[in-house]
Amino acid sequence: MKTKVSILFYAKKAKAAANGLVPIYTRITINGKRIELSTNRFVEISKWSTEAGKMKGSSEEARSINNHLDLLKSQIRDAEMELIHKKTVVTTETIKSKLLGVDERARMLVPIFQDHNNKIKELVGKEYAPGTLERYRTSLSHTKEFLQWKYKVSDIEINKIDHAFVTDYEFWLRSVRNCSNNTAVKYIKNFHKIIKICLANDWLDKNPFANYKSKVKEVERVYLTEDEIQSIIEKDFKTERLSLVRDIFLFSCFTGLAYIDVKNLTKSHISFGIDGDKWIFTHRQKTESASKIPILPVTQMIIDKYENHPQCNNEDKLLPILSNQKMNAYLKEIAGVCEIEKELTFHIARHTFATTVTLTNGVPIESVSKMLGHKNLRTTQHYAKVLDRKVSEDMQILKNKFSLTSIANEQIKSS
Repeated sequence: MKTKVSILFYAKKAKAAANGLVPIYTRITINGKRIELSTNRFVEISKWSTEAGKMKGSSEEARSINNHLDLLKSQIRDAEMELIHKKTVVTTETIKSKLLGVDERARMLVPIFQDHNNKIKELVGKEYAPGTLERYRTSLSHTKEFLQWKYKVSDIEINKIDHAFVTDYEFWLRSVRNCSNNTAVKYIKNFHKIIKICLANDWLDKNPFANYKSKVKEVERVYLTEDEIQSIIEKDFKTERLSLVRDIFLFSCFTGLAYIDVKNLTKSHISFGIDGDKWIFTHRQKTESASKIPILPVTQMIIDKYENHPQCNNEDKLLPILSNQKMNAYLKEIAGVCEIEKELTFHIARHTFATTVTLTNGVPIESVSKMLGHKNLRTTQHYAKVLDRKVSEDMQILKNKFSLTSIANEQIKSS
């Protein structure tokens, strides 16, 4: 966007002195924004030409004042050219700083990014999950590595970030860091948030992401089949730790709750629902959206099993859950013992609830979405893949309808 700078000198009648003299001001307008600065010169209002923007006549006073105004105009133009030469964005603030002799400190990317992360850190547990902070910390680390790789610098002025910077950063993530498409897109999305902060504060006059496009590729979600769930349920584990992990994993399979949400559950989250039966009432930590889930028989059995567990009583927890890292490590053991040819992780339980437990058994996707605590149906569609068996059952109903119609048609023809 080309910067348009206009300069106007005018007599400010509202600030007329007791002796009748009026101060002369200069108004600088840049892309619709304006600043007004005093010229430190005064004039009788009758001697001022509003149209010409200068003092009338050719008297010594008029020549002195008009020469001063011409000099100021040249200084403004010189300041504009100097900013352009330094590749600094020409704004009312930068022009004013230059004219008043104030050296505006260049805004650098890393401190802005770090300030953002510091604010996230202060809000962990209130508005953000610890994982969110960790992702932005990693994103900042990658940004610093990219700056060294591409420019051999530890930081960069934000006004030097352009479309080429963004595309080169994405290339670096995909090539040097060997990130997958979705991972690279997520890191660029994190970086985009920092650019949005700069734009919101008018530190940038052009959006480097204006012509940038990226797309997250849909990933096939892994889930367990009914037979695989049954094999885990029926398996007699010889160690208490595997038995515990199995139970909590199954709890998630039949509630759809993510690891952190299961960990945060207390007995107070159990209450009676609209149908008079027990429900889980909670809020997802990731999105803070409400999640209301009717308790199935398997779920209730697991709750009852650990009702008097020492860890539950001491920590006021519904279940004695281990760390996510240990849960996933032990789940790999469980997969091996149960001969499940899938890389079993705790999050697969959430996918299993959305597919095998609910959708496959005829639960409408709108209900599944509500129980998962999703804010829109599109998010649920990524988790809940309608299985071939369900499609077959639904189409069989349709086939039966057409068969009945055909029989009716034949009867009509023969009558």
